Amino acid sequence: MASTSPKITDSVQFPANLDVAKTCYGFGIAGLIASLVGYFLNSEQFFFSYLTSFTFFTSFALASMILIMVHHVTKSSWGTVIRRIPESFISNFWIWAIFMIPVLLGMSSLYSWTNTEYVADDPIMLGKVPYLNIPFFVIRQFIYFGIWGYLGYRLHKVSVEMDRTNDWGLTHILRKLSAPGILLFAFTVAFASFDWLMSLDAHWFSTMFGVYFFSMSFQALFPVLILLVFWMHRKGILENTIGKAHIYDLGAWFFGFTVFYAYIAFSQFLLIYYANIPEATLWFYHRLEGSWAFVTYLLLFGRFVIPFILLLNRDTKHNHKLLVFTSVLVIVMHLIELHWIVMPVLSDGGVSLSWLDFATLIGLGGIFMGLFFQSFKKHNIVPVNDPKLGESLAKSYHQ
Repeated sequence: MASTSPKITDSVQFPANLDVAKTCYGFGIAGLIASLVGYFLNSEQFFFSYLTSFTFFTSFALASMILIMVHHVTKSSWGTVIRRIPESFISNFWIWAIFMIPVLLGMSSLYSWTNTEYVADDPIMLGKVPYLNIPFFVIRQFIYFGIWGYLGYRLHKVSVEMDRTNDWGLTHILRKLSAPGILLFAFTVAFASFDWLMSLDAHWFSTMFGVYFFSMSFQALFPVLILLVFWMHRKGILENTIGKAHIYDLGAWFFGFTVFYAYIAFSQFLLIYYANIPEATLWFYHRLEGSWAFVTYLLLFGRFVIPFILLLNRDTKHNHKLLVFTSVLVIVMHLIELHWIVMPVLSDGGVSLSWLDFATLIGLGGIFMGLFFQSFKKHNIVPVNDPKLGESLAKSYHQ
C-alpha cells in the first residue's frame, strides 16, 4: 500500500541561485535607515507609523502559529505540503521580538495613559492604572514574545528534526506542544491586541477586540500563502507538489475566514452601537466622520463585500488571476484597517498619510521577509518525512 502512495517529484531544496533573503534585507535596512531619519524629523509620526507596520507583519506570524498548531492538534493532512511556509514565518519569532523595542521606547508618544498628570485628573483612567502602567506593560511584552518565541522555535525545530530522523513519534511532541500552545496563544494574542492597539484610546474598551484582531490577522494570512505559492510556481518551485487542490483549499479557508472576520467585526460594532456607552461609541464616532468615514466604507467593501462575492463561486478558487487580485486586495485592506485603528489617535481630523508610513513598512517588511526566506532556504521546503505527506500529496491526484 505504501509503495503506491504519491511521491514528491519536485526538488525540496530552495534554489541556491535565488538569494531572496539578501534582497529583502537590503530593502529592510534602507527602509529602517529612512525611518530613523524620520524619527529625528517627526518622532511622534514615526512611532505611530512604526506601530502600524510592526503590528501588520507580526499579525502574519501570529496567524501562522495558530494555523500550524490547529493543523497538528486536528491531525489534518491537507496543509502538510505547505506547512513549511508558515513554520518559516514563526521560526525566528525570538529575533523579531527585537523590533518591539521602538514601540516600548515610544510609549509616551503612543499611549496617553503613560502621562501621570492626565491619569490623575481622570477617574476612568485611575481605575485602569493596575493594568495600564509602564512596568506591567513592559513585563507583558516579555511574556508574550517569550511564549511566541518558544512555540515558534520548537514547532519549527521538531518539524525539521522529523525530516532528519524520520521519527514519526515526533508528531506526538508537536501535538502535545500545540494543545496547550493554542490556549496560551488565545490569551497572549488577545492581551497583546489590547496593549498595542486598544489602549491607544485608553477610554475605549471592547471585550471582542482580541477576537477581532485574531480574525483580521487569520483572514489576511491565506492571501499571503496563496501569493507565495504562486510566486514559487513561477520560479519552478514545488509545481507538482502543491497542486490545484491545495490552492483550492487555501481559497476555501480564505473565503471562510472572510465571512468569520465580517461576523466578528460587525458583531463588535453592533454590540457597542446597541449598548450606547459614550466611552465605547466615541471610538467608532471618530472613524465615521470626515475622511475617516470613507476609509470605513472602503474596508466594508474592500475587505468583505468584494472578496465575498469573488470567492463565493467554486470556479473562482481555481482562477489564479482572480485569486491573486483578491489576495492583494485583502492584504492591502489589512494594512489600511490597522492604519484606520491606529492613526485617528494621532490625526482625528481626517486621513493623513506620511512618507514614514511607507518607510517603516518597507523597513520592517524587508527584515520580516528576509528572516522568512533565510529560514525557508535553510531546510527542506516540504516536511518530507511527515506521516501525513502522502495523504496530502494524494489530493492533487484526485482533483
